[in-house]
Amino acid sequence: MGQNNYRPVSVGEWMLTYFLMCIPVINIVLLFVWAFGCNTPVSKANWAKSLLIWGLIGIVGYILIFIVLAGAGIAFSSL
Repeated sequence: MGQNNYRPVSVGEWMLTYFLMCIPVINIVLLFVWAFGCNTPVSKANWAKSLLIWGLIGIVGYILIFIVLAGAGIAFSSL
């Protein structure tokens, strides 16, 4: 990692970042690029990694809720 990766991210860069996060599919690709790219500032890389982790937690939560509700639906339908 170069010294340039420890520079602060400007307000303009954050505004562009949040704008790009509003574009479907592009946002997921960019999160992976920013999280694991070598030229990304450390603060933005950590932010992207945290969003990917929260997304994974959300997906696992939805899957668990679906399994529970599907199981309840199957149990009630056989009554």
